[in-house]
Amino acid sequence: MSDKNFETEAIRNQMKRSQFQEHSTPLYLTSSFVFEDAEEMRAAFSEENERNIYSRFSNPNMTEFTDKVVQMEGAEAGYAFATGMAAVFSTFAALLSSGDHIVSARSVFGSTHTLFTKYFPKWHIETSYFDINNPEEIEPLITPSTKILYAESPTNPGVDIIDLELLGNIAKKYNLLLVIDNCFATPYIQQPIKFGADLVIHSATKLMDGQGRVLGGVVVGKSELVREIYLFSRNTGPALSPFNAWVLSKSLETLAVRVEKHCENALKVAEFLESHEKIEKVKYPFLVSHPQYEIAKKQMKLGGNIIAVEVKGGLEAGRDFLNALKMCSLSANLGDTRTIVTHPASTTHSKLSSEEQLAAGITPGLVRISVGLEHVADIIQDINEALMG
Repeated sequence: MSDKNFETEAIRNQMKRSQFQEHSTPLYLTSSFVFEDAEEMRAAFSEENERNIYSRFSNPNMTEFTDKVVQMEGAEAGYAFATGMAAVFSTFAALLSSGDHIVSARSVFGSTHTLFTKYFPKWHIETSYFDINNPEEIEPLITPSTKILYAESPTNPGVDIIDLELLGNIAKKYNLLLVIDNCFATPYIQQPIKFGADLVIHSATKLMDGQGRVLGGVVVGKSELVREIYLFSRNTGPALSPFNAWVLSKSLETLAVRVEKHCENALKVAEFLESHEKIEKVKYPFLVSHPQYEIAKKQMKLGGNIIAVEVKGGLEAGRDFLNALKMCSLSANLGDTRTIVTHPASTTHSKLSSEEQLAAGITPGLVRISVGLEHVADIIQDINEALMG
């Protein structure tokens, strides 16, 4: 581990300069790499030496981005992907076999839920869900076939918090792999490996990029597990493009300062909404009213930029609120410089049945706010005017 601080590592952890002595990392837009002779080529393909062969396998830009996330999370190794969902799918597909079993928090991203319920069962991989607010449900779900314990914290979209140390202890007790989606927190706010996670997944599309420009994903953790994920991905091809890797690596240089401001704005917006006459309920990890406030304070440096809001009047009131917004964007993304408002029941989690949505804490009137970097007074004004009609 480096003795330098997070912000310094994010900026100064760069690949070795070329003969041109560039100050900023260059972009390596190449599909393949050349060899001096046949023996060097043979040795590379037999993995007797580590070097770039083909950008589907590795690329200098991909390596730099991954190395930064590995350093930030306190991991041993990592691999980068074209999207966050490519990272999720490839992690499970590489490590699970027919007959294996997953125990997962019910509150997961809609596409992850679809993997668990629609696609993995075709390969005889089953999933059992526990309520994130009732972690005592976890151990009774574990069977001899269980291999992975999985959760998001904070969850999407309800920003529920689960005790990562508790999950780490359960995973160790039953010899399970603990996989945590850390997308909402980023490694600046939370490092699940400290609490026992074996692997940590990110959709780099969100706060890591932070400006809504590129797609990307990354998984970091124990080297032997990442090795299996790498070999699977090398053959199936979900690799991150060099250009997107270059953008994301540059974005990580400003992650700390951006996330600090996102969280500062989000807390102020959450406090405003908590006392608003048109709001039924507000959930934000660093509000004292959050059910898992103490756990959030224990494992998170800041509360993140996502607020879950229940508008009085249910579905129609929620839609009216979205339609009345003038500045805030309506989009399915999050973690952008721009404040984004989403109605999960009809968008990101629309593939879930009404019963599944309710079980995951997604009510018809739930609205997810990804608080951006605009002046907080302008964010609050736009939200207030939309609520008041």
